[in-house]
Amino acid sequence: MVFDVERVLAGLTLEEKASLTSGSDFWHTQGVERAGVPAVMVTDGPHGLRKQAEDADHLGLGASVPATCFPPAAALGSTWDPELLHRVGEALGRETRANDVAVLLGPGVNIKRTPLCGRNFEYVSEDPFVAGVLGTAIVAGIQSQGVGTSLKHFAANNQETDRMRVSADVDERTLREIYLPAFEAIVKNAQPWTVMCSYNKVNGTYASENHWLLTELLRDEWAFEGLVMSDWGAVHDRVPALSAGLDLQMPSAGSRPDDEVVAAVRAGTLDEAALDVAVRRVLRLVERSLPGVRSQDSFDVDEHHALAREAAADGSVLLKNDPVDGAPLLPLTGDFLVVGEFARTPRYQGAGSSQVNPTRLDTALDALGDVPFEPGFTIAGGPDGDDEALSAAAVAAAREAATVVVFLGLPGPDESEGYDRPRLGLPDNQVALLEAVAAVNPRVVVVLANGSAVSVPWRGHAAAILETWLGGQAGGSAVADLLRGTRTPSGRLTETIPHRITDTPAFGNFPGEAGHVRYGEGVLVGYRWYDARELDVAYPFGHGLSYTTFAYSDVTATVTGTGADVAVDVRATVTNTGDRAGAEVVQVYVRDPEASVLRPVRELKGFAKVTLEPGASQEVAITLDSRALAYWHPGLHRWVVEGGAFVVEVGASSRDLRGAAEIEVEGEPTWAPLEAMSTVEEWFAHPVGGPLLQEALTPPADVQLDETMQAMMLGMPAKTLADFGIAGFDREVLDRLVVQSRG
Repeated sequence: MVFDVERVLAGLTLEEKASLTSGSDFWHTQGVERAGVPAVMVTDGPHGLRKQAEDADHLGLGASVPATCFPPAAALGSTWDPELLHRVGEALGRETRANDVAVLLGPGVNIKRTPLCGRNFEYVSEDPFVAGVLGTAIVAGIQSQGVGTSLKHFAANNQETDRMRVSADVDERTLREIYLPAFEAIVKNAQPWTVMCSYNKVNGTYASENHWLLTELLRDEWAFEGLVMSDWGAVHDRVPALSAGLDLQMPSAGSRPDDEVVAAVRAGTLDEAALDVAVRRVLRLVERSLPGVRSQDSFDVDEHHALAREAAADGSVLLKNDPVDGAPLLPLTGDFLVVGEFARTPRYQGAGSSQVNPTRLDTALDALGDVPFEPGFTIAGGPDGDDEALSAAAVAAAREAATVVVFLGLPGPDESEGYDRPRLGLPDNQVALLEAVAAVNPRVVVVLANGSAVSVPWRGHAAAILETWLGGQAGGSAVADLLRGTRTPSGRLTETIPHRITDTPAFGNFPGEAGHVRYGEGVLVGYRWYDARELDVAYPFGHGLSYTTFAYSDVTATVTGTGADVAVDVRATVTNTGDRAGAEVVQVYVRDPEASVLRPVRELKGFAKVTLEPGASQEVAITLDSRALAYWHPGLHRWVVEGGAFVVEVGASSRDLRGAAEIEVEGEPTWAPLEAMSTVEEWFAHPVGGPLLQEALTPPADVQLDETMQAMMLGMPAKTLADFGIAGFDREVLDRLVVQSRG
């Protein structure tokens, strides 16, 4: 039967319309049986289907059906591989469809403002460009299977502390350049079926009731075509939320909000036409969902597990691989000892609403085969034991071992949805164990399991460090592949690893106080902050080693067009100079050394991942559009390309730049309409107003203004100057000049 949205809408009662803007329970939309509107199901989570098998509990955390647990976004992001993420998305879409689910709630693309955010494992990066590219790939992959996604959490949700009430107080330029671009790119390039609004307030207004966010920006400016749903429990009053552009409150909050909507329409405080807009979007979601939820499809469990293994390997980052006895410690050769409970009891996903019930679970200890093992310490969820005794046994075994592989990481309770991390470092007992092991054996490899950056003051005790993030259900096998050299590491950091929490951008402005968190660092987030302040870091954004090496040459940048139509063709040749095949992530950064506003030292604006055989070369071509050169002009409230010199840098990380090219760009007008309160300097910079004011202020020949006086005048509003009684320049003259300056 054809589902006719307009026919159904026309036949609904006011009460039925109101009911359709709410869920019917924890996971389902509301149906209207009389009108032939079925309820459809939505489920968590971003890196695997979390469909509850029985009735949902009030928090939605009960047992769920088995599904492939892919690596969370922290690891997927570190692949820098859109093609791989598209394939992961396709697999997620197949599992969603096979389980009669309409919408998978993800991905999350909030920016990692601080490494202490408890939900960072669900987010891609500290950088909006890479988050947008990779988020677009996974959304397109999922939706290619006839099911929807819910892009989240919109917007400025960068902490878990007081997340349901806190106001993220952030200026427009910072929003536009840092916290919104990933959402914008995904909406424009992949059109997710739904967008999920966040819990928090944005500049004092709840996201669920923020008309600028949900309507003016998302729909009017970005042309979003889908439905806006709330995060679970994010709606405080559905009437103003509907007016703001929220279509669906989740989960069900009982009949009270429905009754309030009906009463508001009848009282004339809510236009029924606005309600119809929301209901139409809900009906369209149901319409596009029906083919998928009725498909009776299935998926290949083994194939998806193999894909999860590939993704976990490619998302792991080799941070360090120093030579010991004349050769890098990895890949492993000969015998070795495994130490660390994480090898046997893996930490493979984050805590909270994204927890997946895996179809199977690989451990690194099993995947590495018959190797000696010492747990070394206890962790939450692992066997009981005495840490002191476990450490002593591990050190004794390490003293006799050829090489020691130590598995360290953050215990599950340390990072989760719902609260933020208490500290940046690893648990003290793990660090103490590592130091003791390193004291008796110099051949130490550390394998890390964590959902967000951890400080590494202990890195001098390890010759090699492999950051595996949270590897999903096949992470154990992926680690074994990398350690033994079956696969070559190709992951790169999408977040900086700092030395200290006091070095981080949000320190002092996180998690806020009195219900507000001030984004005082502005656009200087992540590597932008560290570069602007010339701070040393443990490992920079974009960093990652391989079992081979790469050289760069012939870096060029060619400009075409001007202003808003400018484009830059960037080219570089990359050569595999090692003795084995490997993949390199070529990163393109842009600098604007002549900007009239504060801009980061450099910003990522393009990348490409290339795989090369030993000795092979490839020319990499990346085109930058005008947005890559633009900044958000706070006065004009639009993107502006400022004319002048730019530097395009190509390299292997934000601090490993292998070549650069300077370009000259013809910009676009950046002046705002002049007013009486515009400064003299702003008047002089205006092509029309400048000469007018210059003529009006020309001093008599016998009056000389020194440099100090001239500088002071430049900072004055023209109105103030007009009130000083300067001959020939008063308020009447100024008002006339304002009109003339505007043509």
